[in-house]
Amino acid sequence: MPSSSIQILHPERLPQAGVLVIPGRLDFALLLHLEKLFEGRQITWLIEEHAHYDPGIRGFLEQSSCGAAFAASDGAPAMAGSQLKVYLGDGGVLIYVPGRATARNGCACHIPSSHLRVMCAFGLPILPIAVDTPQTSCLSIERASALPHAVISIGHPIAAAEASVAAFLQSLYEASETAYAVRPLFKGSLAMALLEGLKKHGSKNKIVDGADDSELSFDRILAAAIAFSMTIKQETDKARVAIVLPPGKIGMIANLAVLFAGKTPVNLNYTAGHEAIKSTIHQADVDRFITADPFVRKISSFPWPANRDLILIERELPALRKQILKWAIIAKLLPARLLGSLLGLNRRKGDDEATLLFTSGSSGEPKGVVLSHRNLLANVCQFGTRLEVPFGSSIFGSLPLFHSFGATVTLWFPILEGINLITYPSPLDTKRHAELIAFHQISILLATPTFLRGYMKRVDPTQLASLKLIVTGAEKLPCSLAKAFQDKFRIRPLEGYGLTETSPATNFNLPDPEPEHDSVGIPSSREGSVGQLLPGLAIRLTDPVTDQLVPLNRQGIIWFKGANVFKGYLGNPKQSAEVLADGWFRTGDVGRLDDDGFLFIEGRLSRFSKIAGEMVPHETVEAAINKVLGLDSEAERKIAVVGIPDAQKGEAILLLSTISGPTLEQECIDLRYKLLDRGLSSLWCPKQIIYVPEIPVLASGKLDLKSCESLAKAAT
Repeated sequence: MPSSSIQILHPERLPQAGVLVIPGRLDFALLLHLEKLFEGRQITWLIEEHAHYDPGIRGFLEQSSCGAAFAASDGAPAMAGSQLKVYLGDGGVLIYVPGRATARNGCACHIPSSHLRVMCAFGLPILPIAVDTPQTSCLSIERASALPHAVISIGHPIAAAEASVAAFLQSLYEASETAYAVRPLFKGSLAMALLEGLKKHGSKNKIVDGADDSELSFDRILAAAIAFSMTIKQETDKARVAIVLPPGKIGMIANLAVLFAGKTPVNLNYTAGHEAIKSTIHQADVDRFITADPFVRKISSFPWPANRDLILIERELPALRKQILKWAIIAKLLPARLLGSLLGLNRRKGDDEATLLFTSGSSGEPKGVVLSHRNLLANVCQFGTRLEVPFGSSIFGSLPLFHSFGATVTLWFPILEGINLITYPSPLDTKRHAELIAFHQISILLATPTFLRGYMKRVDPTQLASLKLIVTGAEKLPCSLAKAFQDKFRIRPLEGYGLTETSPATNFNLPDPEPEHDSVGIPSSREGSVGQLLPGLAIRLTDPVTDQLVPLNRQGIIWFKGANVFKGYLGNPKQSAEVLADGWFRTGDVGRLDDDGFLFIEGRLSRFSKIAGEMVPHETVEAAINKVLGLDSEAERKIAVVGIPDAQKGEAILLLSTISGPTLEQECIDLRYKLLDRGLSSLWCPKQIIYVPEIPVLASGKLDLKSCESLAKAAT
């Protein structure tokens, strides 16, 4: 294999002193390349004595004159390490060769955690090395043969005294992020990539609009979007165009047309309050709103602007029939590159603004999140790599387009990867969802736990038989709900995680791969976690009080770095500086990582109360209260914990509850005793219960923290 097909990043990190080298993954070609990397130094190959190897690697190791072995079951790893230390003399290198492993694509580490724990206990300095293989994890529109076979990124060395699985994973993920970030695709244009996807998959894939059962092939979508983009160019000189539409064919055409017009689509949250909507319109600086007349009538409460500012897409498209036909012929005849050049699609790319979304405003005024072409292309590539969607798959899209999960996963992903998209305008009508899933034999469903509860109540199990994967996000998936759903539908929903600022996906669980013969299986799901990191993401944790770095296996505030991480909030450098530092994004969520790389979310910092110096997680208290009161987590939310100021202890816990009793004071006392019996600290027990008609939630299903706090303040 020519060396030009393998890139090396950060060779300056190679220590001159002896070191134990642990690559996250390795094949025969890369093993030979590692040997060249340490040319001139004494190399000893380290294996786990019960591991199995591919024939090429096994033959190489058998011919090698210098090798050593260890056992993952070794009860005295420090003693084994003292024996291995001799190989590090005079700058010698001990290179661990991972055995055969069955892992999902995009997994940074193909080494069982049991092996890592032993090697980290040897008492030797460690050098993690990340390996990215672009040819096996590229998008369908990329030419795999033009990409390098591998990118090898040298991690930060770890001193012997600091060696641990957590330290190894942190260095490995940071090196992986560097390797992933150099992909040429991420410098390009989202609009150009979408044009290539629509052309490549034009006649094979389609969007089905469940609102009227109409179908449009991708090539017809392309022609309509190009024709409509010309209208948008004539309508406004502004850089951004607002879109107020639900998921469906016209929502897709509108977003594509705005991008093809060289402008930024701004999908507005039409379920938000008037003040929040007015704030987003003002911040986005838009003067045109793409919508549809039936939708205007349906959401009459929306603060619609003057009629002249509305572009009613269902009226515009029929008038463009001749133009659409013309562009259909041109798009069929011209190669994608030439067509893209004709439309000027490469003028905005890389770090240029591609879309503008707004945070839900659950804890304050909505913030404008500017996502670049690089951010969106990277995130589609990241979760597309992990999903490995089989040919002929279809995905269901009902999450709103103003929701980052709904936008990225059900707008851009199906086009770029060639997947049929079946949509429905509302995420609440689960009975109709089930009919569409059954009729179109849909294989992938994205939802929130709130919406899954609707399936539990109104859907026949046979209707969801075609589903192969259900991923939830936006809020925590209760284990009891996941189990109840599995018991009814014979498929377990798997939890994922992400934020608008990360485009959005960062983690999700997936079904564990079936181990092949003589290989160890690397898990890809763990109950209670939100899954492993997507490829190309690095993670750090900091202490909530001191802001100092803490090991990944200790609870701390989560920071992410990757090509999918945004560059800052719209027109708000102060808020941007509060969450961004040297390319790292401070999520505000608190979590920890286990030895297999699974992320456990302990809560949101805004959902912690500091009581008498102790950090109290609201979600943990809510889970305990649900348990002692016997509340059904499959039903709608009945309680919410809120922190309120307390003169003596800084803060106190208050409980909003939809359950009314004879005396709330006595109920609070009874609840306190029940929680104390379960071992909860008295600091964690609610000081007061406040009855409310309903617990406020956002359209995404998330708890509306701002409204909850307002209710608590009003009552106290």
